[in-house]
Amino acid sequence: MLGVKILCVGKLKERYWREAVAEYEKRLGAFCRLEILELPEARLPQDPSPGEIKAALEKEGAALLEKAAGVVYPLCIEGRQLDSPGLGKLLGKAMDYPGQVSFVIGSSYGLADRVKLAGEGISMSPMTFPHQLARVMLCEQIYRGFQILGNTRYHK
Repeated sequence: MLGVKILCVGKLKERYWREAVAEYEKRLGAFCRLEILELPEARLPQDPSPGEIKAALEKEGAALLEKAAGVVYPLCIEGRQLDSPGLGKLLGKAMDYPGQVSFVIGSSYGLADRVKLAGEGISMSPMTFPHQLARVMLCEQIYRGFQILGNTRYHK
């Protein structure tokens, strides 16, 4: 069974986000070994300078890459846009080589360049979403991808 890691900077603060992710965690249990790791955001002052932001991203990036395993897919606006069947194909390809994939979601400041270069970047949309919502959307899309692979009616 494929191992799927979702590495996130920051915690889901609101109960409704946690409940949504928990629902997809439950559903995904039939398809993969899902592991969601929340790493702490680097502390920044109220009005950080570009240098402070870069240093924070580097610190977060080191922690993310230390926990990543298998093929790494950073979520970033510069990444390749996939439709749902495309994500299903990506998961299917990963299943051909038993192992693990890691999806990486950064903080509100994004990801360090070295994280973006650690694997093929994926963009959910040219729009920007809060990282809490991105986590829910990613879980749903991974679930949808497995449903597409199984030819179910979930993806209409």
